[in-house]
Amino acid sequence: MANAYDRVKTDLLASPRTWLITGVAGFIGSNLLEALLNLNQRVVGLDNFATGKRENLAEVQGLVGAEKWRNFTFIEGDIRDSADCQRACEGVDYVLHQAALGSVPRSLEDPLTTNETNITGFLKMLTAARDAGVERFVYAASSSTYGDHPALPKVEEHIGKPLSPYAVTKYVNELYADVFARCYGFETIGLRYFNIFGRRQDPEGAYAAVIPKWFSALLRGEAVYINGDGETSRDFCYIDNTVQANLLAACASEKAALNQVYNIAVGGRTSLNELFALIRHNVVEVYPAALNTEPVYQDFRAGDVRHSLADISKAQRLLGYAPTHTIGAGMREAAEWYIRRFRPQLSGSKNG
Repeated sequence: MANAYDRVKTDLLASPRTWLITGVAGFIGSNLLEALLNLNQRVVGLDNFATGKRENLAEVQGLVGAEKWRNFTFIEGDIRDSADCQRACEGVDYVLHQAALGSVPRSLEDPLTTNETNITGFLKMLTAARDAGVERFVYAASSSTYGDHPALPKVEEHIGKPLSPYAVTKYVNELYADVFARCYGFETIGLRYFNIFGRRQDPEGAYAAVIPKWFSALLRGEAVYINGDGETSRDFCYIDNTVQANLLAACASEKAALNQVYNIAVGGRTSLNELFALIRHNVVEVYPAALNTEPVYQDFRAGDVRHSLADISKAQRLLGYAPTHTIGAGMREAAEWYIRRFRPQLSGSKNG
């Protein structure tokens, strides 16, 4: 018997729609683009390349082929510009809003730009989508919304006080989406992402996420740094699970599923020490010298929560969400991508 995701994909193949992905050149946005084009959907993409990469779009183009790529229209623009938002929303059925300035440390250093992008930009996109008659607006929320609430696992209805400007902005997104549902009857769904990882997640820059940063360091023979004692834990979620959640949310038909927020994770907890060991295990197969690398521990990072673990039962019940990848399975696929990316730089590998 087909599961909910299989049914959604079958329906989309039979009846193509038009989608807008904001932040389309980013990590999550480019993976959504790849999935939708492979389902023969029409996609509009909006990005200003503040954090997105042109090479992500080029990679997707090569993977899907010329025929499917013709279903993609790219707009270089900014969600802080109302005209760009309005142009992008024209004729669109569904919006998958991924554009944001991520990173807790970035928000601590520059709260004004984080606020302008994540709140003002979000509101302009929400307004443009409503005015254009978009059927549904699915947006990237964040597990940072749980703040200092101590309970594990994290349940959608119970949050604490935010621990960073970034967390404030993502919570405000949820409040605005709820108000648009109540005041205008506009359908929204928020997805609280828990530490998403996978192909095309950028290892470069001061605000790179831990998994791509560690893959890069181990494959280059560089030091790996862990903030704190390594016992901080997270619910790491592979990108394919995230793509599934977005499509299920956009196509959900049950009224009870609408105008809600959902945890998107796998419901498992991995410490940073365990994560390092897992990444090193995958790297050692092509770069044996990495076996000798041990992490360097440094101070805890401001604004970080100690532990995070999601209760995903609400998404399972109302969306039909069923994660296909554990952290181990996801890490094996992610490792293949990072190894291909850094292969020219490897030295001393068994194959190189």
